[in-house]
Amino acid sequence: MVGRLTALTASRAGPGIYPDGDGLYLCVSKTGRRTWVFRFSWQGRRPEMGLGNFDDLPLIDARDAAAAARKLVRAGINPIEARRTERIEKQSRRLFGDIADDLIAAKSHEWRNEKHREQWRISLEKAAAPLRALPVDMIETDHILSVLAPIWNETPESAARLRQRIEAVLNAARAKGLRSGDNPATWRGHLEHLLPKRPGVARGHHAALDYREAPAFMRQLSELDTVAARALEFTIYTAARSGETYGATWPEIDAKQAVWIIPATRMKAGRAHRVPLSEPARDILATLSTRRVSDYVFPGMKRGKPLSHVAMAKVIERLGVENATPHGFRSAFRDWAGNETNHHREVAEAALAHVVGDAAEQAYRRGDALEKRRALMDDWAAYLAGQSS
Repeated sequence: MVGRLTALTASRAGPGIYPDGDGLYLCVSKTGRRTWVFRFSWQGRRPEMGLGNFDDLPLIDARDAAAAARKLVRAGINPIEARRTERIEKQSRRLFGDIADDLIAAKSHEWRNEKHREQWRISLEKAAAPLRALPVDMIETDHILSVLAPIWNETPESAARLRQRIEAVLNAARAKGLRSGDNPATWRGHLEHLLPKRPGVARGHHAALDYREAPAFMRQLSELDTVAARALEFTIYTAARSGETYGATWPEIDAKQAVWIIPATRMKAGRAHRVPLSEPARDILATLSTRRVSDYVFPGMKRGKPLSHVAMAKVIERLGVENATPHGFRSAFRDWAGNETNHHREVAEAALAHVVGDAAEQAYRRGDALEKRRALMDDWAAYLAGQSS
């Protein structure tokens, strides 16, 4: 007799084994746990195949699962072995999203700041969202084009970076043996024939305010009472890169020696850099130390996080200053040092943490001219304050 059980009797049954018919049984343990099993004949034995918990698998669904298993048995296939094979295949066919996440985790130690990691994460989680649920070995050119084509002309730089990151994920999958054949995200010899060439992008210098306008800008900036404004001031006084300022932490500040020591892991050249702190730079730190809420010198809105990487640019925008960027103030500093002072070129370049000379020259130059740079930065601070250097 098939269909002996009802949903009500199954839910109320005490400990025991209750047949529904055609090999489907409800097993109730002494603790009240209910599970479905399917019993069938196979090569002289009576194996049992678990179908699932009663709470997760209603009676009607348990009957469907048992019917599917019976169909396999009639076809000469052991349903238990078939399910095990299916699980193995699913495990071997990893998803694009899984490989992307693994790649980000593996490469994170190569990136010197959180901004780079966040850019990869956003690209591969949001922009490449349609690919994440696809088995990585099933992704083909059409899938890549469906993601890139809509943004290729609208945001060419972002689209190009996304393509490169997708290509890296698929290369990682191939290295793990999870896919074979050509990479459908490859540009040369492949996508270059399917997508229009991107318009040339000007790759000149960052927009930089003329150094002669810097003192007036600093007066405007001093009137803003925000963490982002102080971060921009500090960046200008120290001629630092924006990323170095955003990632600055209090342990990096040696107040006694008036030096900011940026570790090699956060420097573009991969070498630690000592920055002498002028009086205005020290004043900024003294003010912020009274408001300290985390290890970051310039904390963001989110607890335990630094300022957003666009915060300083927004300050410039708020002041209505055109043709200026935070990074451009490094150019303003260098132009001022070269045009208005007698400080040596090597000292100015060292202040910018630029590598000067060939390998042999660098090997013999063991010092970092800290005190010479301190004099240079003091003169820069005086100039920004409207005093002659």
